[in-house]
Amino acid sequence: MPTFASGGTNIAFDDLGPRDTQNIIVLVHGFATNRKENWQRLGWYGVFERKRFRTIALDCRGHGESGKPKGSSAYSHDAMVGDILSLMDHLDIKSADLMGYSMGARLSLAAALRSPDRFRHVVLGGIGGRLLEPPSGGFSMVDAMEAESPDSIADPLLRSFRHFADEQGEDRHALAALSRAGFQFVDLEAACTNLRVPVLVVAGARDMLAGDPKKLADAFANGKAVTLPGCDHFSAIPHGLFKAAVFDFLEDTPD
Repeated sequence: MPTFASGGTNIAFDDLGPRDTQNIIVLVHGFATNRKENWQRLGWYGVFERKRFRTIALDCRGHGESGKPKGSSAYSHDAMVGDILSLMDHLDIKSADLMGYSMGARLSLAAALRSPDRFRHVVLGGIGGRLLEPPSGGFSMVDAMEAESPDSIADPLLRSFRHFADEQGEDRHALAALSRAGFQFVDLEAACTNLRVPVLVVAGARDMLAGDPKKLADAFANGKAVTLPGCDHFSAIPHGLFKAAVFDFLEDTPD
């Protein structure tokens, strides 16, 4: 398992596929999961291999085989986005396609906004129009990760995330620290309008966490939306229509 140090935290990653190709994609997984579950087990490594992509996937800090600092300051916006860019620097990759899901999509968008010249295409899965709305109050992800038992979590979506974290063997205290750090964009709509990189936004029709992907895609200068019928936040990830939409986008969008 290769690792590298980013801001004092060891980050685990996979670097798969041919080196003699310009088709390079960086994958950023969702909250409470890891690169093996989000991308390998659900079939994404295989499809990128068949398309002869060089595939780079990291475990975000606090997840999988990467370091798990307990203080929320280690999970700042700058630190987590910096891990993506530092991994590319570590591998001497000047530019690549970028794809994230849920939390990973938010991080991918932030990376593209910070360094647009380093990304040819950006795929944002599991987010949508709700990203443009102010955050809601109530029982939080921090509460869900710190609860003694998932049975005490009334919100079904938060309970699903907690069950998923437990099933994956993730460190829920590190996930609570990450959640406590927060991750909010400033002037997101204006920033999206100024981003010239082609962006694909994909979400399930039943994904209440994401909202309408078209609403977010319309905020970009060069955005496209795909809605996956019948899918919720979790069932969308391995769906064949998701994979088809990604490759249609990567292959049909001019560099």
